[in-house]
Amino acid sequence: MTDEQQLSAIKSLALSQLAELRLAPKPTYTIDGQSVSWESYALSLQRTVDWCDQKLAACAPFEIRSEGCT
Repeated sequence: MTDEQQLSAIKSLALSQLAELRLAPKPTYTIDGQSVSWESYALSLQRTVDWCDQKLAACAPFEIRSEGCT
């Protein structure tokens, strides 16, 4: 699997988890002193999607044109 394929897979999984979370939001809660914040989790997933977008954009082919002086 190439880096680009892995990035696409990570993005797809994060988007899937984010969609599922948005369809059935859960409250933030604390159990045995450990806090679970679904809002923070959703933000983390969104940051992952944004990071993947940046990395995938860097993988895209590009062209640089320049002209020399004579």
